[in-house]
Amino acid sequence: MDSIKNIFFPLILMVLLLEACNGGESKQKNFKKTAIHKAPAAIMQANMEALKDIIVYDVFSPPVASRIYAYSALAQYEAMRFSDTSFPSFAARLNGFESIPQPVAGMQYNFTVAAVKAFATMANNVIFNKDSLRYYTDSTLSNLSLVTDKAIFERSLLLGDTIGKIIWKRATKDFYKETRGMAKYTVQRQEEKWQPTPPDYMDATEPWWHKIKPLALDSCSQCRPPAPYEYSSKKESPFFKDAVKVFETANKLSDSLKSIAIFWDDNPFVMNHSGHAAFATKKMTPGGHWIAITAKACQTTNAGEVKTAQAFALASTALLDGFISCWDEKYRSQSVRPVTVINKYLGPVWQPYLQTPPFPEYPSGHSVISASAAVVLTHLFGSNFNFKDSSELQYQGVVRSFPDFYAAANEAGISRFYGGIHFMNAITNGSAQGKKVGMIVLQKLGLNK
Repeated sequence: MDSIKNIFFPLILMVLLLEACNGGESKQKNFKKTAIHKAPAAIMQANMEALKDIIVYDVFSPPVASRIYAYSALAQYEAMRFSDTSFPSFAARLNGFESIPQPVAGMQYNFTVAAVKAFATMANNVIFNKDSLRYYTDSTLSNLSLVTDKAIFERSLLLGDTIGKIIWKRATKDFYKETRGMAKYTVQRQEEKWQPTPPDYMDATEPWWHKIKPLALDSCSQCRPPAPYEYSSKKESPFFKDAVKVFETANKLSDSLKSIAIFWDDNPFVMNHSGHAAFATKKMTPGGHWIAITAKACQTTNAGEVKTAQAFALASTALLDGFISCWDEKYRSQSVRPVTVINKYLGPVWQPYLQTPPFPEYPSGHSVISASAAVVLTHLFGSNFNFKDSSELQYQGVVRSFPDFYAAANEAGISRFYGGIHFMNAITNGSAQGKKVGMIVLQKLGLNK
């Protein structure tokens, strides 16, 4: 039997490898047949879609993912905007960027080529799955080279690469690298402080994220929310009443409320347990969800390539600064999660509908970053922007409709209450905090006029 395995296993492996190679070659050929005709705006969207897929594969935490989106989208925009001089440089107004090089006067460029190259140069520095990015960008640039004069193509590549490196240079100085070597978070054993939660009791996520240098905010605490309710086990206290609301709501969730909770969960790494078995499910992050909404807005309005690139850069800037602002308060207040309080005082075996993420409760991250994104997207696309959010189709086959971005942001926030992982106070104050972040981003970029 072993000898048979030794003979046939290599043969099977060889067949599988040949099929994979043929499939890849076929895919690449098909790509080249169609991508030549892809509009520049569609390429800007495809860049961010490819990045979103890589982030899901690499399982980056929500704060780290927001940093990847922001720098990559800024690199793309700073190159693409040269095709329409009415669009301003964001890097010139944001914190800590060097001057972006200008195209040589009198020379022709393909700014789509430059944008793809700038995006790829930047993104390659902040992801793990470099092969997927390389395959995507090489294919895209190869197709663009077939319809671009060689000298113009090479000149555009050089411009894009230079821009990508300048954006990356700023990223190397935002204190991210230093936070990788900082001390592990020490759990405070006081009753009112956050404790690792079931079922996996994971370590705290990104406890030093408040040290990341913001893009638009003056500091991580510029939009500091009110302090959370004072911890109390007294039934008449605001804190305990909030806990009771979570408990009672979670115990009578309708199917429609469950669907809202699941739709906005966006947990990039959910551990599923069945008896003694456990397996993980990968999904996009909360920031990735809003990147997908941004893409939908661009598609719906037939936005041109520069506005599309601008929308991604603006939304991702608001998302990153939203996470920095939110995480600053999370690890300042270190608030306990509902499951810990409810298990102690209301239901010893109670579990929330959603899996509690591994970091302090206050404020709600979904509320902060969704509100900050809603502010900037409303500025770009209007206050009565009706849209269908199909970003969850590939994960759960569900589409939800919203009359505007604020309605989507509000639902994203309240979904955490339905899921049993946030108190209502964290959602209300988190939403207000996120709106402040979004307004500061617009002001910093001179877009609030």
